[in-house]
Parts: sequence; structure tokens; C-alpha cells
Amino acid sequence: MRRLPLVRSLAGMDSVRESPVLQTAPLGLHWPTVDPFLFCAHHDDAYPAGDDHLAPAVALGERDMGQDFSGRDGFSMYHGMVVPGFPNHPHRGFETVTFVRKGLIDHSDSLGATARFGRGDVQWLTAGKGIVHAEMFPLVKADEPNPLELFQIWLNLPAADKLVDPYFTMFWSEDIPTVVSTDDAGRTTTVTVIAGQFGEVDPHAPPPNSWAARAEADVAIWHLRLEAGASWELPPAARGAEVGRVLYVFEGDTVQVAEVEVANDTAVAVLADVAVRLVAGSAPVEILLLQGRPIGEPVAQYGPFVMNTEAEIRQAFADYQATEFGGWPWPDDAPTHGRDRGRFALHVDGRLEQAP
Repeated sequence: MRRLPLVRSLAGMDSVRESPVLQTAPLGLHWPTVDPFLFCAHHDDAYPAGDDHLAPAVALGERDMGQDFSGRDGFSMYHGMVVPGFPNHPHRGFETVTFVRKGLIDHSDSLGATARFGRGDVQWLTAGKGIVHAEMFPLVKADEPNPLELFQIWLNLPAADKLVDPYFTMFWSEDIPTVVSTDDAGRTTTVTVIAGQFGEVDPHAPPPNSWAARAEADVAIWHLRLEAGASWELPPAARGAEVGRVLYVFEGDTVQVAEVEVANDTAVAVLADVAVRLVAGSAPVEILLLQGRPIGEPVAQYGPFVMNTEAEIRQAFADYQATEFGGWPWPDDAPTHGRDRGRFALHVDGRLEQAP
């Protein structure tokens, strides 16, 4: 986990400032984050056509199978041995927000829930006291490539909620609100509102025990797309200087943030209590915005467990070894849901959702 060090405190700033831009940092595989966010990864894989096992229908070559983050030939297998993805693994003490822009994810978990989502969908999972899940990337198209692009964001839970019951909810792409703004030159900016109220637009409700479910946390997750040359004003956060706000420029050439020209693959920490003008360069620009009031508690992390103390981390390992967080009810470690099944979610209580 790599944190983005801010050069100045986000709270208690003077009323007159030279710039709303606090700091920039380059993006890598795991993007720098600030409290309450723990982790953000952008996966962008050019998978080929799939075979009968929904695996890449090409020779995989010299890969470290089971630990393949190579990007060889434009894609990684990650921890998958046949189908790319992340076979069963545990989590405790935080949430995952998975926004899939292209391709599909097959979810299975230790509580018996399953899902297939993607193509603009979001899954929001509260791990709470513990869950084991698999996230596989089935290559369902046999006659053409299977590109996959997703963001996975880890959002911390406060101590009071770290051991709540696991819970997941689906935001289907057809129902996620978007807002289109047009500047004086007729160029558009599109905001996809995953979390956090945007003007008069209310997003879907996050899980009930999420830090984002608290109004005072002012958590926002927005995807911004500016046409080439578009100008747009990012409004101040509702909680102002109490909030941390980071823009991740991940597509395009350059964007001007206030008076600072920012290149692609750059994180930009900005003040949240002032409006910030964004102007795209000569190509369309895409930006992920993460915002939230810090939880402000100690963070102890070891791999997939995020608690407040080292003793709690040791207890997490002991609990997992004793209970496997409910066990694994599936016939293998990396389940998939077949070539032809559509997007769906089967919840622990038996409720079946089909994507619109």
C-alpha cells in the first residue's frame, strides 16, 4: 500500500491560497491514496478470444503462472491458472468497490453468493468480519477479443464497523446516474456518479455500514470524461476543508488543473473547499475522483486484512484459520458462470437480481 503524502494539511488552510493543487504523483500499478481510501488499482487488459474453458485461446508463453502481473502480450493472468483473475482469497475490515468499464467479472463467495457483472457495473462489497471471494475474468467471446478494464478501490471501515456482517450490493450500469455538462464552446464533460451526491443527483445508497453511508464522511467516487479542449468546473465538496480529494488522470494527453498542467498517469491532490477548473488538452481526458473525510484511526494492514492494531491482525489470521470465514462451498477455487449467462447477482438471502 502506497500513500500519497500531502505537502500541506487539508484542514485549517488560510483563506487566501496560491493554488488549489496540493501535490502530484505518478501512477503505477497501485495508485497512491489518502484516508479513508486504502488502495486503488486500474486493470486494463487486452485479453484475446476465449477457449472452451473461458481461458485465453493463445499460448501463454513464459509467464509466472499464479503470480502473473507481467502484462505480456497486453494482458496478465494475475493469480488465475486457467481463467485470468483472482481465485478465492479472504478479506476483513474494509470494503471493495469494483467498477468494471469493459469485460466481465464472475464473483463467488464463502457465504454462497454469486454474481456476474461488468460493462459499466459496480459491485460494492463490505468484507466486515470476514469473507472469502473469487473474482475471475471469463473470456466469454470465442470469436473476438475480450478486453477488460476495471478499477478496484479499497475503502476503509472505522473501528466500530470492522466486524459487521459481510454485505454486497450491485449498481447496474443502466441505473448509475450520469450528468453531462456543456461548456461555452459546446464541448462536453460527462460525470458518472458512483458515490457522493453531485448537484441534485443522488447516487445509489452504499452498503449500510460503509463509511460512505455517513453523510458527514462526504465520500465521492466519480468518473469524469472531458472531450478534447473541454472546460469544466469541479464544485467544492460539501464538507470543504475537512475532506481529502484526489484526481487520477488515467487517459488522454494532458489536463490543466487550475493553473497546473498535468500529464496522463498522474494523481493530483487538490483542495476540496474551492471550485477547481479543469481544461482538457488536445485529446479527450478521463479522470477518476476519490474524495472523503478521513477516518483518522490507526491502520494495521497485512495483506487482505485491515484492522486498527497488530493484535487485531493476528486475531484475523486466527479466525480465518479456524473458520475460513464460512468455508468455501464451490467445487474449485476459481468458479466461473459459463459462456452464455448474462449479468446477475444471487444474494445470500436467495434474492436473484438480473441486470436491466
